[in-house]
Amino acid sequence: MKVEQLISEIPYLSSFKRYGKVTRVVGLMIESRGPAASIGDLCYIYVGARENKQQRISAEVVGFKEEFVLLMPYTSVRDIAPGCIVEATSKPLQVKVGPDLIGHVLDSLGNSLDGKELPVGMTPVLTDQNPPNPLERPPIDEPLEVGVRTIDSLLTVGRGQRIGIFAGSGVGKSTLMGMIARNTTADLNVIALIGERGREVREFIERDLGPEGLKRSIVIVATSDQPALLRIKGAYTATAIAEYFRDRGLNVMFMMDSVTRVAMAQREVGLAIGEPPTTKGYTPSVFSILPRLLERTGTNKHGSITAFYTVLVDGDDFNEPIADTVRGIIDGHIVLDRALANKGQYPAINVLKSISRVMNQIVTTPHRQGADRLRDLLATYINSEDLINIGAYKKGSSREIDEAIDYYPAILSFLKQGTDERISIQTSVEQLTNIAGKGE
Repeated sequence: MKVEQLISEIPYLSSFKRYGKVTRVVGLMIESRGPAASIGDLCYIYVGARENKQQRISAEVVGFKEEFVLLMPYTSVRDIAPGCIVEATSKPLQVKVGPDLIGHVLDSLGNSLDGKELPVGMTPVLTDQNPPNPLERPPIDEPLEVGVRTIDSLLTVGRGQRIGIFAGSGVGKSTLMGMIARNTTADLNVIALIGERGREVREFIERDLGPEGLKRSIVIVATSDQPALLRIKGAYTATAIAEYFRDRGLNVMFMMDSVTRVAMAQREVGLAIGEPPTTKGYTPSVFSILPRLLERTGTNKHGSITAFYTVLVDGDDFNEPIADTVRGIIDGHIVLDRALANKGQYPAINVLKSISRVMNQIVTTPHRQGADRLRDLLATYINSEDLINIGAYKKGSSREIDEAIDYYPAILSFLKQGTDERISIQTSVEQLTNIAGKGE
């Protein structure tokens, strides 16, 4: 920051600090009498001697009740007791960001989680920012290669598009994310692992992402054992880091696993501050933060953030509240089907239930026609599969079904891809048009 900028900030600096005192702790919530603060402000709760900075706990103002301030800590409430001093900072949470963060694994507050020393001289940014002005968003008119044949050919993703990966547990979301992170042509990856099991974090980084993928990635981790507010902040911190690089003209690949766990964490916070449970137990604040969070990615006048959000569907119910809400906000969805995974098809993408809403604007006419033709052949076979398997279909009864039977093995082979196999978008489109041309 320049000296002139620092001087200009002097009139706005407070000449005194504001303090309050903890009155009680109820569950996840801390009540204090004072200090004067606003929603979202960062506060420090001193659990030992006030001068000892190691004894302070970071907390955030999440609400008010009569004359009391409601706080929620970023860590455990275990050491907090009535009478603890609460110091207001009069500003929201900030994290430090810079190009030297690439290759690091961070926690929700931007601290190193991999034991590596963080570089100095980085820029502080707010974790909670407004989405770009809709009139300053350039149209999506260029495809982005992700290296997964089914996506590049049948569900083509545009640079700056936001797309959801919908699946139940154990169907291959993390594996697909790792393939995309390793194979994409984006400038860098920002990956948020929210609410993951501690065991799965290292497995994803070492097995799914790999050393080559980590070299061009920034990973933000908030495991399932951490407080709800810290899991929410993990999503906000990762988005802020992606925005920083977008504003410097880069094309960022952003991945969050999973937005469902962010919603669950917000439900915990909402219930703790007294919000009424509404749709299947989710509080109203859940449905207000989701569009605000998801709209922050996409394009702006400087660069782009192409975002993949995984949605963990409860009991494979793709119409549950969070899945339905996210599907209405983003620009397309990829459905991973457990039945396909059980048959050994990886990635287990159900092409007929998936869609990219910008594909028709960014692909050539032959590409679009080939994709439509392959979908038609696949749909014809799937609709008649039961009859074919039990031998009730007689060859020659329908020309469309006969074609679908003839070309189904080639289509099935096309939809399968090894996790270590990288296929360019040009090769994927050539293979697609070859199959579709034969099917005509």
